[in-house]
Amino acid sequence: MATMWKSIFRTFVIKPSNSFRYLSKLSANKSNRHIPFSAIFVASGTAAIYTAYQCTKSQSVLAYQNKSTEENARAVKLTSRERRFIRFASVEYDGQVYMTPQDFLESVVEAEPRPRLKRKTLNASDMEYMKENTPSLAQGSPRLFRNLRDKGIISYTEYLFLLSVLTKPQSGFRIAFNMFDTDGNQRVDKNEFLVMEKIFSHAWKGKRGLTINEDVNKVPTEEYVDDEQGLQRRHAVDTTLIIHFFGPKGREELRFEGFRRFMLDLQTEVLELEFSEFSKGLPTISEVDFAKILLRYTYLDTDEYDMYLDRLLDRIKETKGITFEEFYIFCQFLNNLEDFSIAMRMYTLADHPISKDEFHRAVKICTGTSLSQHIVHTVFSIFDRDGDGLLSYSEFIAIMKDRLHRGFKSFAKNEGWDAFKNCIKQEMKSPM
Repeated sequence: MATMWKSIFRTFVIKPSNSFRYLSKLSANKSNRHIPFSAIFVASGTAAIYTAYQCTKSQSVLAYQNKSTEENARAVKLTSRERRFIRFASVEYDGQVYMTPQDFLESVVEAEPRPRLKRKTLNASDMEYMKENTPSLAQGSPRLFRNLRDKGIISYTEYLFLLSVLTKPQSGFRIAFNMFDTDGNQRVDKNEFLVMEKIFSHAWKGKRGLTINEDVNKVPTEEYVDDEQGLQRRHAVDTTLIIHFFGPKGREELRFEGFRRFMLDLQTEVLELEFSEFSKGLPTISEVDFAKILLRYTYLDTDEYDMYLDRLLDRIKETKGITFEEFYIFCQFLNNLEDFSIAMRMYTLADHPISKDEFHRAVKICTGTSLSQHIVHTVFSIFDRDGDGLLSYSEFIAIMKDRLHRGFKSFAKNEGWDAFKNCIKQEMKSPM
């Protein structure tokens, strides 16, 4: 009897995720008929509460926990990007919610924000300090956001812009610049850049069926869209990005070369941060770590996830490690994934399997750079389903798209009740 109660305690307190399986075994054993029903009831309640906690903590939407029914109803209408911005944004000023540069980096690398009691409310002197300590565009580097840390603010529309920067190929930099250059003089001024916020604001209004009367090509006015979440308001102060691009007085102009360098630096900074998370100060990451980076933004269940890693472990006989340069070139290739998909579709339409040489050639054509033979071998070890030396194209493209968009598409499909049910299944499937 004492042994049985110790087992219950160990299962529900130390390893509560196993409690559902344990209960089923316990109730099926005839020798346990003397256990009071109340004990089984309390234990099952513990299991349910634990599983609910495990599921809901990864599905949390907003930073603040005590919300009225009306506020929660509004929160449901938010997109996945809006929810993520609100969760990671750690400061506010004049009723507007902002990310810091560190918040932004964490939002694209980490699953959850740093623990905090509440957002920090900034005052006028805080804003002036940030303004004085924001480096100019000429002082930009691949460590800009890491050096600024919490000494800066990023608005929601700038967050969307920065996310788009991370997925753009270098060939798309000119297009992005020309979108801001509304008068075609090869220079972007502050007002032209702020049109971005007006465009995003109108897209937000149209998505929710609100009336759009203003011309998006006009310079933004002091009016703003109040979405009751502090996401789309007209900003009363210049953000860190505005000061970095256009100077403390907002009179400088942004030229293409400076814009291109900023985009490259940001892409490099995020990749360096992601690489260093796994390298732990070493010059390389393991092939398994590389696979984990590719799979981290894809919504796979435990068995599917383990299948990819096991497949790699079975096929990589000699571990050489992957350098940052190899990792960087591969991620730049992913930014050209649409062009690569077109090239690969020509093979699949002709029922022609894709070999390593053909894969290597297609990447070279689409990006102008070559992947190392070791990277290609590692990729095929992960995505060659049958072990016949040929790429499983469809699953490779699907997972790489989720990697490129950092999981937004997958998470958007797996929220609410469906996600909760799937989480319970995963908890019940985990080993004892």
